[in-house]
Amino acid sequence: MNGVEGFMYPNEIGLQWSILIVLYPYITGLVAGAFILASLVRIFRVEAVRPTYRLALLTALSFLLVAPLPLQLHLGHPERSPEMYFTPHSTSAMAMFGYVYLWYLMAVLVFEIWLDYRAEIVHFSKTKKGLVGFIYKVMTLGSTNVSHKALELDEKIGWIVTLIGIPSAFILHGYVGFIFGSIKANPWWNSPLMPVVFIFSAMVSGISAVMLLYMATTKLRGLKIDIACVDTIAMYLFYTFIIDFAVESLDLIHRIYEADESFRSLNFMVHTKLYIPHIVIQIMLGTLTPLILLAITQLFKLPEFVRKRIYVIAGSLIMVGVFAMRWNVVIGGQLFSKSFLGYTTYKLALVTKEGLLAAIALCILPFIFLYALQHFLPPWPEKDNTGVPEATH
Repeated sequence: MNGVEGFMYPNEIGLQWSILIVLYPYITGLVAGAFILASLVRIFRVEAVRPTYRLALLTALSFLLVAPLPLQLHLGHPERSPEMYFTPHSTSAMAMFGYVYLWYLMAVLVFEIWLDYRAEIVHFSKTKKGLVGFIYKVMTLGSTNVSHKALELDEKIGWIVTLIGIPSAFILHGYVGFIFGSIKANPWWNSPLMPVVFIFSAMVSGISAVMLLYMATTKLRGLKIDIACVDTIAMYLFYTFIIDFAVESLDLIHRIYEADESFRSLNFMVHTKLYIPHIVIQIMLGTLTPLILLAITQLFKLPEFVRKRIYVIAGSLIMVGVFAMRWNVVIGGQLFSKSFLGYTTYKLALVTKEGLLAAIALCILPFIFLYALQHFLPPWPEKDNTGVPEATH
C-alpha cells in the first residue's frame, strides 16, 4: 500500500510509470552517447580514440536492440505495438518514435556497421564452414567485391551515413525529453530545456559506458590499455559533462527564479522524498564528484595508473548519476498531486512484470548481445582475429 500525505485523487496514488520507464530513456541515451563517440573517429578524425570505434558501434547496437523492451513489458498488450506502424499518427510523439527507431536501427546503425565490417564478413564467408559460414554468407548480402576501389566507396558511403546518424542520434534521444517536456500538466517535466538536458546527459553516459567497456575488455584480454585513447575520451567526456552540468544548472536556476505556484511543492520534494536520489546521488555523487575528478586529470599531470583509476571511478559515478537523473524525472515527477497538496510514495516490487528483477535482466541483456556480437564481428583493432587488415577510415 502506497503511503499518501495530504490530498490526492485516487488515480494519483498509484504511479503509472515504473522503473521500466526509467530504464527506457537510460538505455536509449547510452545508444546515442556511444554513437557520438564513434563519430569522433569517422567524421571528426580523432584518431586517438580509434581503438574504441568498433566497440562503440557494437555497444550502440546492443543497447538499441534492448531499448524498446522496457516499453513492451510496460504495455498491457505488447502485441498491439506494431499497430503504430500500420496506422501512423503524426501527432503522436510515441508513434513517431517507432519510425525514428527503425530509421536509426536499420538505415543508420546496422548499415554503418555492415559497411565497416564488409571486408571481414566476406573473408569469414569464405573461410568459415558450417552454420557460421552460412551466416556470414547471408551477411554479405551478395556483395563480395573487396577491391581497394570498393572499400574506398564503402568508406565514402559510411562517412555520409555517420554524418546523417549524428542528428538522428540526437532525435532518437531528444524526443524522449520532448515527451516529458511537453507534458504541461506536470511542472517537474514542463521545461523547454528537457530535450537538451536528456541529449547531453545521454552523451556523457554513453561515452562513459564505452570508456569503461574498453578498459574492462582490454584488461580481460590481457592487453595493455591505450592510455592515449582513454585520456582523449576522458577529455571529451569532461567537456561534454561541463555543458551538461551548465544546461541542468540553467534549468534549475530558471525554476528557482520563476518560482511559480508549484515551486513550494517541488522544493519540498527535493528536501524530503527525493533528497537521497536527487541531492546526494545525482548531484553530489553523480555530477560534482566526477566533474572534480575529471578536472583534476585535465589540470595536473598524474601517473598513468592514477589516471586509470580516476577514469573508472568517474565513469562509474557518471553512469549512476545519469540513472538517478532518469529516476528523479520519471518517478519523482509522479510523487506529488496535480493540486500540489498531496504526496505519494513508490514501492519497487521484486518479482513482477515491472519489478526489480525484470529491470536487472534488461540491464544485463545488452551485454549478452554485445558478447554475442563481438564473436561474429570482432571490434578489436588487432589484425590477428581476421587475417585481413581493418578498413582504413
